[in-house]
Amino acid sequence: MLVKSRTKSMEMQLYLSLGARMTLLEKEKQYLWNMEKGYEGECMFDALTEKLEGCNHLILNDLLLKHNNTTFQIDSLIITPRNAYLFEVKNFEGDYIYDTRTDQLHVKANSKDYEVTNPLNQLNRCNSLLRLFFQSYGFNLPIIASVVFINSEFTLYQSPPDKPFIHPTQINRYLKGLQKDSSFKLTKMHTALAEKLTSLHIVDSPFKTLPEYSYDQVGKGLMCASCSSLSVVVERRTARCVRCHKVETLEEIVLRHVGEFRMLFPDRPVSTKNIHEWCKQIESQKTIKRILDKHFSIKGSNRWSYFE
Repeated sequence: MLVKSRTKSMEMQLYLSLGARMTLLEKEKQYLWNMEKGYEGECMFDALTEKLEGCNHLILNDLLLKHNNTTFQIDSLIITPRNAYLFEVKNFEGDYIYDTRTDQLHVKANSKDYEVTNPLNQLNRCNSLLRLFFQSYGFNLPIIASVVFINSEFTLYQSPPDKPFIHPTQINRYLKGLQKDSSFKLTKMHTALAEKLTSLHIVDSPFKTLPEYSYDQVGKGLMCASCSSLSVVVERRTARCVRCHKVETLEEIVLRHVGEFRMLFPDRPVSTKNIHEWCKQIESQKTIKRILDKHFSIKGSNRWSYFE
């Protein structure tokens, strides 16, 4: 059973918005690409775990927790009657080599080898902190931790068989093995653990690395929810993306852009004038005001009014 689903982080949403509305620096483009690549791989793994049969498991995705003033992130956690399965998901692509002498990981690119961070380091840190977290709240459940290489185009040469690696060809078989707990039942302890983890999840990461931007720098206009294009045209009561043809009602797209406006510019008031300027393809201010009146409370009066 899925207890906590995965969502795009606020940092990723902000980068996606800015990437569509302004020119990012090369290092910022690379950072966004890495976030998107990682998120894509995690969603691929989610699609597999959600196919697990029965109700003898609890799935929690994308947890950010703190223990003893140390913050750690969990890609996926599956709680079964006998174990907690911790997964570090990597969407690596291409040919990699594991150096068994140094426990270093290298990627082969352009006839050269480049060292990359060994995902076992992150897994071991997360495993240790999660175990201490369990102990501090009185949960006695063994943790089995693994690195999942989700991309079918990934190959790891010299992969040590004693390391907790799950390769692309092993994932389905490994997940089917979780069904072996089917003869056991989840208890109130398992439910309490899932609830505790969910309740202590940190929504807004303190480690955001945000690009510099200003209101005048970013392009205005309706952005497609599907392809992030600004090629959106208004047709009566709907808005259609010229690029991917996604259609939204005006109410849906205005509310989504209010959320984006608040995310990017929390110090600017949500006023009819500001949102009309932000959603510039919508010519009628009356349409904007009608939608804001319906969903938000108005504060102030006359030209100083704004919505909350």
